[in-house]
Amino acid sequence: MLDAIEKLLILQDRDWRIRRLRAELAHIEPQRQEFRARAAGAQTALENAKMRVRQLESNRKDLELEVEGKKKQIERYANQQLQTRKNEEYRALTHEIEMCKEDIRKIEDRELEIMEQAEAAQKEVVRATEAAHAAKKLMEEQLAQLDAREVNLRKELSELERNREDLAAAVEEGVRTRYERLVRSKGENVVVGVQHGVCGGCHMRLPAQIMVMCQAQQELVTCTNCGRILYYTRDMDLAVAD
Repeated sequence: MLDAIEKLLILQDRDWRIRRLRAELAHIEPQRQEFRARAAGAQTALENAKMRVRQLESNRKDLELEVEGKKKQIERYANQQLQTRKNEEYRALTHEIEMCKEDIRKIEDRELEIMEQAEAAQKEVVRATEAAHAAKKLMEEQLAQLDAREVNLRKELSELERNREDLAAAVEEGVRTRYERLVRSKGENVVVGVQHGVCGGCHMRLPAQIMVMCQAQQELVTCTNCGRILYYTRDMDLAVAD
């Protein structure tokens, strides 16, 4: 029975390693998505910065058109002044001209503000461009590392699965069936040692008879509480002696 326990312990180790590898493989695609999302975020920030520059330039051109419109109004009012002979109408046109000039001053002040904003926005484009390029380069490096790791993990997993099949085939069918049933119900660590008189799985104290049976190593012994398969450890000598 000692031989069966040793085989089960090796089989359990392979199962644990297989689960670990599968968990690592399952985590690779989310990592890829995370790396791509970071690079995409940097690219989005760059596009937003460029859009800001374009919007400010569009606003500046709109203001230029407003100034041109006001200048044409002034020119039209000035021509009307040359044609009128009425003082009241002349003064009214003068007032309109002054209003247009005041509007032009305000518009030009807004233009200056926009030009200052555009300068800052252009600097942000430069910074965002560098950040986007760096993020893309980092993503490409990280994805390449992930690809290589995935290849290695899949190779290792394939080898372990083949090895696991051979190990399982070497275990007596009845013992293997009990082991696999426990794995389905308990998960991992279904073959456990007895530590100071308690089950290494559920940590409940075991009857002395169970510990003696484990020490005898004549049959497959299970925990009376959780059903896990037990095996002998040196700690049992002290527990049985007590």
